[in-house]
Amino acid sequence: MNADPRPLDLLVTGQVFVDIVFTGLPETPRPGTEVWASGMGSAPGGIANLAVAAARLDLRTGLAAAFGDDAYADWLWTVLGEQEGVDLSAARRYRHWHSSVTVSVALDGDRSMITHGHPDPEPAAVLAAAAPPARAVVVDVLAGGEPWWRPRADAGALVVADGGWDTTGRWDPARLAAALGGCAVFTPNADEAMAWTRTDSPAAAARALAEHVPLAVVTLGADGALAVDAATGAEVRVEPLSVVAVDPTGAGDVFTAALVTATLQGWELEQRLRFAVLCSALAVQHFGGSLAAPGWGDLADWWSATVAAARTGDRTARATAEHYAFLGEALRGHPLARVRRAEATLARFSDAQPGGGPAPTLRDH
Repeated sequence: MNADPRPLDLLVTGQVFVDIVFTGLPETPRPGTEVWASGMGSAPGGIANLAVAAARLDLRTGLAAAFGDDAYADWLWTVLGEQEGVDLSAARRYRHWHSSVTVSVALDGDRSMITHGHPDPEPAAVLAAAAPPARAVVVDVLAGGEPWWRPRADAGALVVADGGWDTTGRWDPARLAAALGGCAVFTPNADEAMAWTRTDSPAAAARALAEHVPLAVVTLGADGALAVDAATGAEVRVEPLSVVAVDPTGAGDVFTAALVTATLQGWELEQRLRFAVLCSALAVQHFGGSLAAPGWGDLADWWSATVAAARTGDRTARATAEHYAFLGEALRGHPLARVRRAEATLARFSDAQPGGGPAPTLRDH
């Protein structure tokens, strides 16, 4: 795939998965039983959740990631590059290396997952080096390896540290502080934020994190989000939107993509948080992770329905319309013909090979 000389709006790196999502289960499967799901879909997962969510919000998004040479990878490459318009010029395909697969079961507003895969053949720094310049990057600063994004931060890129689960279980504040050097935003969830800061509330955690990063954003799941701006000391908390959650897969990635979009637009902090909460709320209403991410057309539909309900005297809709009044202006100039539902498409061939096979090698693309 030929590189486009234009700068990216956003660059992301990480592992790509095939996500197979089951929804509408009457109960949790138990050993020795069979449970039928009323819904099923497949979609690109892992870091692809974030890449697709950003591309659907009209950000020119690049993905520096490894792809195998199996049927799953063919499908992933087509969906991401051709259907969703993600720039794959810094992605690579490898011989004899199969795609990672996750089966996700959505039940009672949460999910359980089974995953099979192997570490990427090359580190993120190698792939990211081939990517065009970018206005923003989203990174997992705790993943280890070379902090490839720091030269980009020095060049003026907005660096968003996404998530923050400590796989060591130590939750060492000094380690986190060192990892966040050069980052502009940190977006842990409430449990992560409180663990890192040894605090007993998300608000206290956000204030503590703001001592290490210019903007600390703590996601609260079904309770919304809050943020602390280190420069001004401003604290903002936004309430959630009331929706029926079908599948929470990728909701955090959609939140991050929307936050980056709003930040690059220069919106006020409360507007950025509300926009991110809205996008993630729209995403969880459909199954499919990445392919459930809303585009501007979905946002326009929601805004029109909210305004119409407000005009009938619905107090909740009226309050929501007031909070999201900025969206009317934001919608102008964006494409409104995006889709979000995933097709229930499965790879046709098994990637199970006896004996493992030779080490991965680079294949031209």
